[in-house]
Amino acid sequence: MTRRELAHWARRPGRLAVGFVFPVMLLLMFGYLIGGGRGVGGAYLDYLMPGMLALTMAFGLEGTMVAVTQDLDKGVVDRFRAMPTADGAVLVGRSAADMLQSAVSLAVLTVVGLALGWRPQGGPGAFLGALGLLLLFRFAMLWVGIYLALVAGRPEMVQTVQILVWPIGFLSNALAAPTSMPDWLGTAVEWNPMSRTATAVRDLFGGAGADPAHVWPAVGWPLALLAVFFPLAVRKFARMSH
Repeated sequence: MTRRELAHWARRPGRLAVGFVFPVMLLLMFGYLIGGGRGVGGAYLDYLMPGMLALTMAFGLEGTMVAVTQDLDKGVVDRFRAMPTADGAVLVGRSAADMLQSAVSLAVLTVVGLALGWRPQGGPGAFLGALGLLLLFRFAMLWVGIYLALVAGRPEMVQTVQILVWPIGFLSNALAAPTSMPDWLGTAVEWNPMSRTATAVRDLFGGAGADPAHVWPAVGWPLALLAVFFPLAVRKFARMSH
């Protein structure tokens, strides 16, 4: 399954490139065209980069949903079931391919940020820790996406979820500080799992050391999402298989 996805990358590099370029476009747009940095002290790029990296990991949910529903709609999953493979191979292959794509997307966006003048202040350990938190968040969102795709079943149903993903994604501290918002909105923003990841990653990139009060929620939220959606996705897929 993973090799099949990599073969698709080679046959359709344009589609893959668009997926990598889109977060770069958002970074440039918010950093230079809109970048007011509301409520943000210091260089806005230092605040924006961790937020954009977390936002990119969250929006990866859409790509997962589209790929899974297309495979279901085209009968690809049924063909894999007819082969002598384990039931979980389809889901494991999908998650491995999407995580690999997400790692490349992180690398592309990081290189663009460095070219724009962003400089993480933490050491190599803090840098790798920040990337680990981002990939953990992506892994949790991946299984949310797989479950929602299995429930939706058809590619056209993904549009309904996409309408919700964008407002929830921007209802975070990725682009602006919660202190610049009304109290009720700022409180909701701070509880957004993506905000928790972005805040912890800012600590690690900032070089002042990560505040444990920020790191544990950034670990706990993805693990909680995995505890809920991983078994739901596996059970839903097993029921479809039998």
